[in-house]
Amino acid sequence: MPGRDRKEMVRASYGAYESGDRQALEDLLADGFRFWSPADPGIDRATYWERCWPNHERHKTFEYIRLYEVGEEVVVTYEAERTDGGRFRNTEVFGFAGDKIRTVEVYFGWNL
Repeated sequence: MPGRDRKEMVRASYGAYESGDRQALEDLLADGFRFWSPADPGIDRATYWERCWPNHERHKTFEYIRLYEVGEEVVVTYEAERTDGGRFRNTEVFGFAGDKIRTVEVYFGWNL
């Protein structure tokens, strides 16, 4: 069993987006981190920082609808508010390597 609570790690990753604290997220990600979404199938860590991290400037808050640890993964559904007032819903699946986030799969498309 890992030493860190995986659900807390996931919450902290969204907190980094809310606060713009890249280092906080860097500290959570495994060296071999990979990210999947319909637009970004299996991108590596460096590409994630280039393509995905800049979106933190448009995210204001995350509200967790589901947050479950299932086996070796954490599944989260959230509703997020953008800085322009728009809202959307995503579901993400986090995989782990010990005390680090190794993978994230994002399923999106719901504007609220």
